Amino acid sequence: MIDVHRLRIFRSVVANGSISAAADLLGMTGSAVSQHMAALQKQTGLALLERVGRGVEPTAAGRTLAAESEPLMSEVKRLESVITDLREGNTGSLSIGYFASVGSLWLPRIARRLQSEMPDLVLEMILTEGYPTGESPPVDIDVVPDDPRETLRPGYSITPLTSDPFVALLPQDHRLARRRSVPMIELAEESWISSDISAGVTESLIARACAAAGFRPRYTVEAQDHYTAAAFVAAGVGIAVIPDLASRTRLPTGVRRVRLTRPVPTRDIVALTAPVARANPAAARAVELLREIATKPAPRG
Repeated sequence: MIDVHRLRIFRSVVANGSISAAADLLGMTGSAVSQHMAALQKQTGLALLERVGRGVEPTAAGRTLAAESEPLMSEVKRLESVITDLREGNTGSLSIGYFASVGSLWLPRIARRLQSEMPDLVLEMILTEGYPTGESPPVDIDVVPDDPRETLRPGYSITPLTSDPFVALLPQDHRLARRRSVPMIELAEESWISSDISAGVTESLIARACAAAGFRPRYTVEAQDHYTAAAFVAAGVGIAVIPDLASRTRLPTGVRRVRLTRPVPTRDIVALTAPVARANPAAARAVELLREIATKPAPRG
C-alpha cells in the first residue's frame, strides 16, 4: 500500500521543483523530505525524481504518479473533512461546486431550503468552472455541464438534472431581433462573441451546431463569460449564443433573446456526487432539491 502522507509530500516536491521549497511549505526539514522520497521510491520500485541543476524534476513515472494521484488526494481531503466534523461534534457539512449561471439561479434556493431543514449544516459553495480538467477543487457535489472530460470521474455517481437549449442574444435593432426563432444558418455571416470561460463544452456544442448548419462562426471578440458577452451585444459589437439558463439572469438594456432552430445546440446539466458524500444525508437531500429546481424554469431577468 502507498503511504498517503509520503504521496502528499511527493506531490509538493513536484509542484515546487525543489525538496527544500517543499520542506519549507510543509514545515519539515529537507532531510526528512528526502528520506520520505527515498522511502516512496523504494516502496513503489520506481525512480520518481531526478536532479536538475539545484532542484529536482519528476521522471516520466513521477509525472504519471503525480497526475494519477489527483483523484485519490481529493478524496483524502474530503475524508479528512468528514473526520474533523465527527471529532469536533459538528452536525455536518456539505460542499457544492457550481458554474456561474447555476450559482446565481439555483444555489441560493438550495441553500435556503437546506438551512431551513438542517439549521446546523455548514454549507460551502465553490465556483468550479474554468479550471483545467481534473484540477477543480474537491467538493461533495459538483454541478457541471455534461462533458466526458469532466463527468467520467472514478467512483462518482451521476444524476441528470436538465437539458439546457442555447439561445441567441441580438442587439435590439438587429434585423432578426423581432423574430421568435432563428435558424442557425441565418447567423452565419454575423460577427460572433465568444462567452465560454474555458473554451470548453459550451464552445464545442456551439461549434458542432454551426457545422451541422453548414458554417463556421466568425468570432471577433472573446468575452470569456456570458455577462460580458451580453454587454458587447448591447453595444452592437456582435451577436452571442449562450445557454438559456445563463440568459435568465438580468440582461443589459437593448439585448433581445431569440430561440434557435435547425439545429438547437443543447447542453445537459448533471450533478456529480463524490464517493465520500454518498452516506451524507445533506448530500442526498441537496441532489433531490437540485432535481426539483432544475425541472422548474427559472424566471427570466
